[in-house]
Amino acid sequence: MAFLCIAAVLLAGCTGTQSSTKSSAVSPGVASYGDAQQVGASSRADTSLTEYAPVPTAAPTTAGGAGQSVDTKIIRTADITLEVSNVTGATATVAAIGTGAGGYVSTTTIGTDYSGQPYGSVVIRIPAANFDSTLSGVQALGTVRSLSTQGQDVTEEYVDVQAQITAYENQIAQYNHIMKNATNVEDVLAIQQQIDTVQTNLDRVNGRMKYLNSQVDYSTISVTLQEQAPVGGTQGHDFVSAINEGIAGFFGVIDAIIILVISVLPLVIIGCIAYAGYRIWKGKKQGQP
Repeated sequence: MAFLCIAAVLLAGCTGTQSSTKSSAVSPGVASYGDAQQVGASSRADTSLTEYAPVPTAAPTTAGGAGQSVDTKIIRTADITLEVSNVTGATATVAAIGTGAGGYVSTTTIGTDYSGQPYGSVVIRIPAANFDSTLSGVQALGTVRSLSTQGQDVTEEYVDVQAQITAYENQIAQYNHIMKNATNVEDVLAIQQQIDTVQTNLDRVNGRMKYLNSQVDYSTISVTLQEQAPVGGTQGHDFVSAINEGIAGFFGVIDAIIILVISVLPLVIIGCIAYAGYRIWKGKKQGQP
């Protein structure tokens, strides 16, 4: 008998979730069950339980409740490449700007490229209200080589997720009400299984809502730092290096000669033996009358 109630609740949840993208605002809350306390003993249960199943209730589509609109939800990000005089110092300064704006440093990297030039990267997350001022402060640290900003509007997704949360919460409240009227262990286990399923879905959409709030409340600025290459290359002329390279080249030539001699030596030996045989043969031929 409990399965009839469970089916009605599932219908209520599905109706509430699907209506979230179609209606602008409806009254939230748990549907009326009637006076369940007046239900008779089990003799009436088989024919009357469906009367007290939840009536489908639509979830509101506005995060602030019925009649209230949701503020626009924008995720703001920026990517900037700066040329600075000192990568290490600039990296620390960018981190200080981020923390000074009420944010925090997400990642920091300092290294050198294939040519020996130092580079760095810093990702900071700061309150959305401080995005423009923080970006201006970062730009002032050096010469801007590239800059791009993005603003992603997630208002529609935010409203939809909030509507799903409300619908799932309503379903759980309805299941809990039915649980109080359950009369045997089988019904209790069946209803609890449905509650667990709805709770899993609720946890999932709550996690998505937390992520959206985090991205909207804290903007992200990714900063790439590089130093200008010195005129004439990264290093001046080095006589010691030139001498070392000359010595290395000399020994390289000697090594090549040794390899060549050893490689050709068997051919020389064979040639000498062949020439000696030829001379002996020719001498014998000339000595004959």
